[in-house]
Amino acid sequence: MKIKTESYLKQLEKWPETGKHILANYDDETIIVYQAYRPSIGNFALEHGYFGGDFKYTRMSWIKPNFLWMMYRSGWGTKEGQEIILAIRLKTTFFDSLLTQAVDSSSCSQEIKTSSVRLQWDPDHDPLGNKVERRAIQLGLRNEVLKYYGQKEIVEIINMTDFVAEQRQNIKDFNKLIIPRERVYNPE
Repeated sequence: MKIKTESYLKQLEKWPETGKHILANYDDETIIVYQAYRPSIGNFALEHGYFGGDFKYTRMSWIKPNFLWMMYRSGWGTKEGQEIILAIRLKTTFFDSLLTQAVDSSSCSQEIKTSSVRLQWDPDHDPLGNKVERRAIQLGLRNEVLKYYGQKEIVEIINMTDFVAEQRQNIKDFNKLIIPRERVYNPE
């Protein structure tokens, strides 16, 4: 797998316990976001390197830089329609531009209706799905921004499905649990 991983417990020691933070796997040029799809969409993306086929550009699509938030949302890849877990590598410059364009979900309804990028801070979760005090970000993309993301801005798509299935066996023993290495990301 092309993503650096580390023990969950080792990372937990370094993460902030409260507040709004972007926890992400990133380097100097790229950042990973996660999405979960049914096989027809996920496998198309893996095969072609972009989103197409059954993927609907007419709907909002949510990206999550926090692995455990994605695991909570997808039931560790067990929820129907979310069996294929993808890590999508984006340039940090594009991700930062999404943050700049984003309208917070708590903003007035007119801004929400017209924005192509929606920002939402949700409770983060531990590996068992329990809420923690820290907040995790997700970004909803639609319209031209979604098309640009899905067809032009992807650096790499990584299939995380087998890794997720392996680590799902370890969620009751945090000493064995390995997840992508995440640190607090501060946009430029």
